[in-house]
Amino acid sequence: MPLVVMCGYPCSGKSRRAEELRGHFEQNTDRKVHVVSDGDLVRDKNSVYEDSQKEKNVRASLKAEVERKVNKEDIVILDSLNYIKGYRYELFCLIKHAQTPHCLVYCLTSDEQSSSWNTSRDAAEQYTQDIFDALVLRFEAPDSRNRWDSPLFTILKDDTLPFDAISDALFKRKAPPPNQSTQSQPLSSANFLYELDKITQDVLLAIFNAQKTSVAGDLVSVPGATEKIELTRSINMAELRKLRRQFISYTKMHPTENTGQISNMFVQYLNKSLH
Repeated sequence: MPLVVMCGYPCSGKSRRAEELRGHFEQNTDRKVHVVSDGDLVRDKNSVYEDSQKEKNVRASLKAEVERKVNKEDIVILDSLNYIKGYRYELFCLIKHAQTPHCLVYCLTSDEQSSSWNTSRDAAEQYTQDIFDALVLRFEAPDSRNRWDSPLFTILKDDTLPFDAISDALFKRKAPPPNQSTQSQPLSSANFLYELDKITQDVLLAIFNAQKTSVAGDLVSVPGATEKIELTRSINMAELRKLRRQFISYTKMHPTENTGQISNMFVQYLNKSLH
């Protein structure tokens, strides 16, 4: 269900911390734990990070794998550099869509320390110094003031992971609410659009016909609405059609789960617009 995003310089201890988290969750919860790692996708990290298109493809593959594994039960840990602010925002949008909490674990080290750990690795697992320096230079540090970087846990090399605080962030917080950019909208189907078009057209015809026998100040009933149109003045069909187009555009962006409310919503919109 929740997502843990690891973040830090190359060779800053992210994989070690990810395994510590995996062990803790497997021992203390009954949830499955999935670690999604760039190490599973990348054979030659230097060739990837020296080619922006290859790097972009790896990030897309990691994101797709996270999206496949995120569900309402399991824990997903993304073990990668995640050094680009915009990419962390994309992950935040993903968890908003999935309606699950997340947190970010930032393994904070100096570039000297990380470089030392890099050179202590087997030669086949090392970053070249040029690639290492370039990644450090491009690194965009997380900031807890950004909602996509929060809650943020900054971990130094000798720190013990705050397991309880991380667990609380994942299991005791509500998921961020989905917004228009992340929420799937089945209501923008052909059927919903048909209902929206038909209902608003019926309302216009009712208003137009009522005006033939009404005077300013009358309340006009329209099909499907409990609320009434207040006729403060005569309204021609051109103006009504313009208001209808505006309402339809707005409603497509903010669809309602209950199509039975469209008439009342349109009446409210007209009453507000015509005063």
